[in-house]
Amino acid sequence: MKKNVPRRDFLKQTALAAGAAAMPSAATRLFAQAQQGAAPVARQHTTPVGAAANPQGVSPPDSVPRPRFPTADPAWQKTWDAALAVLAGNVRTLTRYDRPVLVEGSTYGGIWQECAPQEGLVYGSLAKYVAAPPPGGPTPLAVARANHMAFFAQQREDGQLPAAIKLTDSVGTTGGYGQIQMVVPIAATAWELAQQTSDDELLVTAYQACSRWDAWLRDYRDTRKTGLVEGFCTYDTGHDNSPRWAGIPNRCPDADARKCPAIATMPRLCPDLSATVYGARVALAAMASSLGKPDEAARWQTDAEHIRRLILTRLYSPEDGAFYDLDAENHFVRVRGDVISRVLGEHVLDPVKDKAVFEAVWTKEIHNPKAFWAPYPLSSIAMDDPTFVRPIPRNSWGGASQALTALRAPRWMPFYGKQAELAHMMQQWCSAILRHAEFRQQMDPLTGDFTQADPGGYSPAALVFLDFARRLSRG
Repeated sequence: MKKNVPRRDFLKQTALAAGAAAMPSAATRLFAQAQQGAAPVARQHTTPVGAAANPQGVSPPDSVPRPRFPTADPAWQKTWDAALAVLAGNVRTLTRYDRPVLVEGSTYGGIWQECAPQEGLVYGSLAKYVAAPPPGGPTPLAVARANHMAFFAQQREDGQLPAAIKLTDSVGTTGGYGQIQMVVPIAATAWELAQQTSDDELLVTAYQACSRWDAWLRDYRDTRKTGLVEGFCTYDTGHDNSPRWAGIPNRCPDADARKCPAIATMPRLCPDLSATVYGARVALAAMASSLGKPDEAARWQTDAEHIRRLILTRLYSPEDGAFYDLDAENHFVRVRGDVISRVLGEHVLDPVKDKAVFEAVWTKEIHNPKAFWAPYPLSSIAMDDPTFVRPIPRNSWGGASQALTALRAPRWMPFYGKQAELAHMMQQWCSAILRHAEFRQQMDPLTGDFTQADPGGYSPAALVFLDFARRLSRG
């Protein structure tokens, strides 16, 4: 890969220590990633992705290793190989970007900012298990890189990053800018990937692009001047069919993410969108430190801490142990959803300073078997919330356990000392996927039955199985 700045060994702990010094609240994250490896919505519909996306029983060459699975059941190997085949079938080239990317799969023909960068990162972490491509073909790490660079290449002059880039987009299209649709920060996954691969071009490009994206969000998504990030529409958080956004349009007016609908309760201050910006600023502080920009690193860390405190003081309900949207009339939108785990996903709660808050959130909500800790966790709406949707329809963030939420769990559960609970969650997801091996988007949190309305071949579900099976393996 082309290098724009002198090479640095980003994986040396000395370099990480320097970055951690500039951003103390991120130190644990950086050292864990260096030593353990990175692990770390819903979208508008498109036509089904290629029919070859889910060939069952396709085996890699014998020279490609597999983990030592938790049991000798041959279903593990068969499902492992099928998951790899799904991902191979979902590596596609976009019209708007000429390098192969890992698309979402199933009915989602494209990449979305809320999830594609992290999916690429996880795919890259599985590289040793993936058969070598033919000459000139993309490796998993090259795909991971493209899942970031595609968004940076489509950044507008004003700094806006696209929410989505689709296979059906034509060259020069203006589509994909009608909402912000972010969850896992692209700055954070780009920083992790740059560390793993010592890719200086990616680091410099990501730092510049994500700095401009942060400035865009300050200009257009803080109209109330609170310092928090505002949600204008359902698709901003990717929560299709969620009671959280009941009565609110899916898209921003005129498909323009700068415009808020003329509704008295809008815009809302959103804890998950604000947490995404917090996580991005932590990553930007680390990037600036590694690039020899200590003043910028200090500024990013100060800005990160500022928004972190605002999330806690304005968007947290101690009596419920939950984070909520705050509408324009200063009322909480009291729908208990996976907003909570998204806040934890960016380590907004300090495990020492905010220990009491975390324990309340964990006990009252996340690990409560009446709320989110279902037999197949985590439900997208608390099961005892009056808005929990039954029966569960397709593409529903109204209660279903979503593969995307599961894929994000390793980003935060070990950080808070919940390794045993993560292991249980991984076992439950793997057992459900083993029964079907179809790699679908969502399942019933009570039964582990996957919603059948859409075809399989969904990349996040395949990645969940591969990542979880690897973590559960005996060596």
